[in-house]
Amino acid sequence: MEEACLETPLGTAILKGGPNGLKSITVTDRSIAQQSVPDTLKVAYTQLQEYFEGKRTEFQLKLDPEGTPFQQKVWAALLDIPYGKTLSYMELSKQLGDPKAIRAVAGANAKNPLWVVIPCHRVIGSDGELTGYAGGIYRKKWLLNHESANPQQSLF
Repeated sequence: MEEACLETPLGTAILKGGPNGLKSITVTDRSIAQQSVPDTLKVAYTQLQEYFEGKRTEFQLKLDPEGTPFQQKVWAALLDIPYGKTLSYMELSKQLGDPKAIRAVAGANAKNPLWVVIPCHRVIGSDGELTGYAGGIYRKKWLLNHESANPQQSLF
């Protein structure tokens, strides 16, 4: 598996993958010097860079995340949430055919290995609260604001 690091406004994104596609993207607060981007990750690297520059709203990437069949089903549903839109855990559970599966859906959401590309940040609480984000609520808030047609300016 090959690796590339991209500095983003939210930390360093660590991309991992190979010829079968992108396996994972994680984010860290550590700064990691990037030597060169492997050929297998160049498209993903460029598209993620374009996303953070505000030039990309969709990803066209070959994805290869590892997960259970249920997790794969949830992640596929996350890919259908449009840029700039949100969906509640309840709505997502209903779309998947089981309104009582909220906790299982939230658990699969939390195990999403492809930060930003599989947009788990677009899933919110039924009351509109920004809940449960593995990368930290401040990152979720930033991502949603980044994707908003009317981004809010911070007063602080």
